[in-house]
Amino acid sequence: MNPIQNFFRTYDVHAIATNWHAPLIMQGLVITIILAVSAQFFGVLIGLALYFMRRARLTPIRWLAEVYIWLFRGTPLIVQVLFTYLFLQYVGVARPLRATDLLATFGFVQVNTDAFIAGLLALALNEGAYMAEIVRAGIDSIDPGQMEAARSLGMTYWLGMRRVVLPQAMRVIIPPLGNEFNSMIKSTALVSVITVYDLLGAAEAIGQPTFRILELLTIAVFWYLLLTTIWTFIQIWLERRFSASTREPGGSTSLWERLTSGWLLPKRWTGPMPAPAGSDLRR
Repeated sequence: MNPIQNFFRTYDVHAIATNWHAPLIMQGLVITIILAVSAQFFGVLIGLALYFMRRARLTPIRWLAEVYIWLFRGTPLIVQVLFTYLFLQYVGVARPLRATDLLATFGFVQVNTDAFIAGLLALALNEGAYMAEIVRAGIDSIDPGQMEAARSLGMTYWLGMRRVVLPQAMRVIIPPLGNEFNSMIKSTALVSVITVYDLLGAAEAIGQPTFRILELLTIAVFWYLLLTTIWTFIQIWLERRFSASTREPGGSTSLWERLTSGWLLPKRWTGPMPAPAGSDLRR
């Protein structure tokens, strides 16, 4: 039989229609969102801490930050997930965490607390190493005179950093940060290897017993695409919001920008300016 004909004969569309909103899939979707948002949040905090550690006066602190970045950027994320999961078992933390059954109290079934925390730790620690470089590029792009002006107004270093430097650096940080979060949404699928029923883990758990794994993976693909598409619109809005002060009031906007900004803005007039009413053009 023709392979293409065989594929359409065995591919069960009905399995997709009946399982795309199954309770376990919906739970996996929520777990994926929680992991992505939490890991990105803690990753940003770790990146900020590493930035200041790399500029500390004590050499051991600077070395510690450099070794951290070198380690987590130089090893695969899936290895870090497995290592963290097994490390919690070696130090005797996994059993007490699993005994608490914390996630079950919030209605999540078949999700071990120790595996969830191990996955969250691995994702956040890995993201912190990359965010350290993004934060460094953003803050270093600001003219040092901005901090000097803040200090001349009586601000401390930390107050000047929070009120003057960081708000300006966000214009540079937001685009790569948005890309990192888009990648984080997809990287959460790696926690399925440590038995966390995220979106991919839930799809595998439903598809393997029924031998419909391809159909369930199609459902996972649909939800991942939906999440990343929604975040793309949010990222575009954030970039426009933080770069509003650098855009010309009459600057041209592409159709994509006009559609995603929520308003169909009129195109910029490129012809000669009309003469004011009552004016004599012969003068």
